Amino acid sequence: MMICDPADYSDTVDADVERFRLLTARNVINSDMLRTAGIAASVRSVNIEIILRHELNIPRRKLLEALADHYQCRWVEYDERTAVPPDLLTGLDINLLCGALWFPVIRDGDTVIIATSDPADPFVMEQVRRMVHAETLEFRVALVEDIQSFIQDFLNGPPAHIIGNERTGLAFWRNIMSRWRTRLACYRTDFAIARTHFSSLRWGLGLITTGRVMLQLERGGQLWTMFCWTMVVVGVLLLLLGFSSYFRIKRSIVRPPAPHTLIEVSSATLHFLENYQFAEKERPEEAPPRGTMLARLMDLLPNSCVFIENSTDNKVRSYLAHERTALAAQRTVLACYRTIYARARTGLSFIRTGSSFVGIGTGLIEYFKFSIMTMVDVIIILTGLLMIADGIMWYWPVRKEQREAPKMS
Repeated sequence: MMICDPADYSDTVDADVERFRLLTARNVINSDMLRTAGIAASVRSVNIEIILRHELNIPRRKLLEALADHYQCRWVEYDERTAVPPDLLTGLDINLLCGALWFPVIRDGDTVIIATSDPADPFVMEQVRRMVHAETLEFRVALVEDIQSFIQDFLNGPPAHIIGNERTGLAFWRNIMSRWRTRLACYRTDFAIARTHFSSLRWGLGLITTGRVMLQLERGGQLWTMFCWTMVVVGVLLLLLGFSSYFRIKRSIVRPPAPHTLIEVSSATLHFLENYQFAEKERPEEAPPRGTMLARLMDLLPNSCVFIENSTDNKVRSYLAHERTALAAQRTVLACYRTIYARARTGLSFIRTGSSFVGIGTGLIEYFKFSIMTMVDVIIILTGLLMIADGIMWYWPVRKEQREAPKMS
């Protein structure tokens, strides 16, 4: 039986230990374990990063920080959404890249950023200068598996067809739109709760009015008086419940989700249209441009399309990913419309409740004439007028959106 002598791998192990010396300085791993990992990597003929990353479960960022400290440079991490310019991919030899482990990832003005596993390797520098045409080159250290992922994603087809891992980018935007639609659904739920409590407020006012009228009938009897006062007390409790909800929604919702804010945020979630090769079709001449931003956003989606050439990296599912994202964008715009209409319905509920207060207060004064209770009736009328004014403030900004709401064709 042949036993491996760790001394046979001394030079390689020492080099690996030196590259990740920061891990021991920060007590992420002790020096004996780091050297053992280096020996194991040499025996298995694998990179030490694989053992540190997947067997010792050291976080990716800590490995990158250790490498950056050793080479005295910045680090770069693999991201499926990285938009590598196609001109950087022209003329690259995939065999050389796999052997030397480097890849051009970013163009920043006249500077091209190169991800490499060894920024100090002179052969890597010579290859990069020969194959990448740029005024300035910046070398950043990266993990070997990250560089391999870049190569697999961007060099699996002709450079003219490479668009990166586009489906991941589209899924990222669908998640953004989903989070915003969830937020809009929360707003609509709050509006619905407020409208429900306004119904309680109107019921309370009705019970108070009914109880007061029945007391004036003077039918006599203690049981009759207790019944009437019970109605008044229940009505007061319902009024307090309704008003507490009214003031709570005034404090928490009336300011943040103004219609203009809702539309602006919805528009921001559709920013992907500018980045994923959407081409806007011309509108028919007989259709004039819409007046509101939300209506124009709604028109933009069905009048946009994307041209994806058939290649090895663009399968049918890439086109379907575009279609799913466009449909998600339509749902986002419609969710914004529903939220705005929920706000309008809440404003109309304010107006209905205020009108009930004004009508009942006026009727009580007319029926019972002036008395000590007239002051209460006047307060009811003033409260109703304030609620009507508040409801108009909620409803009025939505009127222009109603005129250009999407219609089923």
